Amino acid sequence: MIKEFFLNNSMSLIEGMHKYNNDQLDEIRYGLEGIYMTLTKVIIILILSLVFNIFKEAILFLLIFNILRGVAFGLHASKSIWCLISSSISFLLIPFICKTFTFHILFYIIASIITFILFILYAPSDTIKRPLINSKKRKRYKILSIMFAIIYIVLIFTINNYLIKNLLTFALILESILILPITYKIFKLPYNNYLKYKQ
Repeated sequence: MIKEFFLNNSMSLIEGMHKYNNDQLDEIRYGLEGIYMTLTKVIIILILSLVFNIFKEAILFLLIFNILRGVAFGLHASKSIWCLISSSISFLLIPFICKTFTFHILFYIIASIITFILFILYAPSDTIKRPLINSKKRKRYKILSIMFAIIYIVLIFTINNYLIKNLLTFALILESILILPITYKIFKLPYNNYLKYKQ
């Protein structure tokens, strides 16, 4: 498999450059696996976006959404195939909707209020593989999540470009869904994983 070829060769190169213990090597391999999965997923999504003529919109949404994702975190699919399917649907359907439709101002107001409240209540949401154990980090990510939500909301009501306005709004909506406890429950995944490590 291409994945194993990439991982094995990368690990051989890394091991040859520096002496690492087994735990460090496991962490590096996990990180490389994440990079590989992210790159392959993005390549597939971008190829499909070209087919559906939404390449620019998909690129913009990936950028706008992942800024929020980077500070608020949220649910991850338990299997890579489900991650690919859900990501493909999200990053193709949402840009298509954002490109095709315009919405009443009331939609932006309601979406902004609800998502802002959800960010205050639930961001950041960790995962079982990446629990936010450090309380200072959790607080920092909480502040950053709220700050970016505010920035997005301000931009929604100041930018006249409806495509950007829609992309910002749907990024807030999607990320809000991914940090909800009910979403974790629906997919039978543990929530607030850091609590397992509290003394």
